[in-house]
Amino acid sequence: MPYVDGFLLAVPKDKLEEYKEMAKLGSTVWMEHGALSYVEALADDVPYGELTSFPRAVQAKDDEIVVFSYITYESRESRDAVMAKVMADERLKQFMENMPFDGKRMIWGGFKSFVER
Repeated sequence: MPYVDGFLLAVPKDKLEEYKEMAKLGSTVWMEHGALSYVEALADDVPYGELTSFPRAVQAKDDEIVVFSYITYESRESRDAVMAKVMADERLKQFMENMPFDGKRMIWGGFKSFVER
């Protein structure tokens, strides 16, 4: 079963087009280096919860939109190898140095799949 990296972040609405450009390039780079799939999704039905919610998790402001994304790999070992190549890829350097969102509020992690259909 695939290994999954998940990401949750808040993007300022006035930087959304810049983020989409970064995501399109990211999808190309990750897939070229061996990812199985790459998905970026904009919040559509994510209410602000009383205790927990996607917007609360990333401290989303009124002028921001929540983005959920995930990348799949053959295994954890494959993910580690792909990530090393991605981080060394010069095409992403411009975005890594000037990200169109607050990286301090991004949540990310790697997950082992246990159900897949």
